[in-house]
Amino acid sequence: MRTGIFGREGEIKILERLLKSTKPEFLAIYGRRRVGKTYLIHEFFKDKGVYFLITGSKNSNKKLQIRKFYRELRSMFALPSGSKEPKDWDEALYALKEAVSLVDSSKKIILFFDELPWLASNRSGFLPALEYIWNQYFSHMNNVILIVCGSAANWIIKKVINNKEGLYGRISEIIKLNAFTLDETEKFLVSQDVKLSRRQIVELYLSLGGIAKYLTYVHSGESAAQTINRLCFTSQGQLVEEFNNLYQSLFDDAQKHLDIIRELAKKKSGILLGELLEKIHLPSGGQSSLVLEELQESGFIATAPEFQKKTKDKRIWLIDEYSYFYITWMEKMKGSILLGSDKDYWLKMQNDPHWKIWSGYAFESICFKHIAQIKKALGISGVLTTESQWFYRPKNKSEKGAQIDLIIDRSDDCINLCEIKFCHTAFTIDQQYARELERKVAVFKERSKTSKTVFLTLITPFGMQKNQYSTELVNCELQLDDLFS
Repeated sequence: MRTGIFGREGEIKILERLLKSTKPEFLAIYGRRRVGKTYLIHEFFKDKGVYFLITGSKNSNKKLQIRKFYRELRSMFALPSGSKEPKDWDEALYALKEAVSLVDSSKKIILFFDELPWLASNRSGFLPALEYIWNQYFSHMNNVILIVCGSAANWIIKKVINNKEGLYGRISEIIKLNAFTLDETEKFLVSQDVKLSRRQIVELYLSLGGIAKYLTYVHSGESAAQTINRLCFTSQGQLVEEFNNLYQSLFDDAQKHLDIIRELAKKKSGILLGELLEKIHLPSGGQSSLVLEELQESGFIATAPEFQKKTKDKRIWLIDEYSYFYITWMEKMKGSILLGSDKDYWLKMQNDPHWKIWSGYAFESICFKHIAQIKKALGISGVLTTESQWFYRPKNKSEKGAQIDLIIDRSDDCINLCEIKFCHTAFTIDQQYARELERKVAVFKERSKTSKTVFLTLITPFGMQKNQYSTELVNCELQLDDLFS
């Protein structure tokens, strides 16, 4: 198995700039748990100088955190004689400053505080101590790179990046680490000696997303279905207990977050904010806004305005593949999984009609995450666009509703109406479906009253069977390979 960093070209450029800098640097990195933040920093900096790492522990008291910190400090640096274990974070970080001062100034010193929210818990005194030691000392040491990291994204943003006190304006660089794209997932799997077809990779992605840690569980020689079955539907599977652990580790009071996630899992085409709050009995305003903000910054949900609607009319989606998969398939089977009642459950589900419906919705979500790749394939990377879904709900029984899976509204006076179909062979547009597509486009033009040129765009894994309907109706055709570009 080969090691190294795969993908992450933009992030690596930032890290290289910090490493080459001749002044002190302060990096904040955040992103969803298991996405690979610690791995990225460790793999890049581990052999680039004096590399000091301390990781916070959830629900660990201040005394124990400081003890662990001091143990790591002694193992890395030559401390002044007579040094004693610090009583608080002021003393602990001052001891770090003293140790750093003894290092040859020609060497880079990387100070990496991982899971900072757990180190800087309420009344710990860590954050004020960090503010002081940075402003008073480290910000004058040209060989120091200070890195803070956390999975509780909203905490990092509010307490560090947007800090209004001692750390105001001190951050040099910010990295929000997202899940791997399909292309990055493929490269990462190859690096693990896992070689799968792109269709198999997409089937993995439907369940695991591009989460680096989950992808390390994939074994060479297994199909996507075998991997998912082993990880999610056997009593020893690494992802059987992951769902609750994931949310409980990120949020102090995770119940409201879970209520939102579960409601969104029922509405894979998204739900308007007001309707969502009504469903879960949350008032609009402060608390609900905070919970939604935390979920969005952590990469679990996304929001976007509805097509031609005011900004406040936002639609919210669940975009975390594992969460959607767990709620749809695993949660109801949890007891049977732990008992080992059906060890081949997922292998049997591949031909189930419910699987086909679920995979269609999940593939739509993947397309939304790969808008950049879709635009590149359409030749419009340089065009400003907004993306949304579109619904028309009939006002009386004589009308028919219409739904567009993805709208790409372009600044060059054009619109791509994207129909997204997940299938295992080339997709065939028959006469009945051709009429449905014609009707959708007509309803869209009539109801939106758009004057823009409308291009009907079909996104499928393996393209279309060419016939009179595909030739007459479809302006643009995208396939699986386009999503890997």
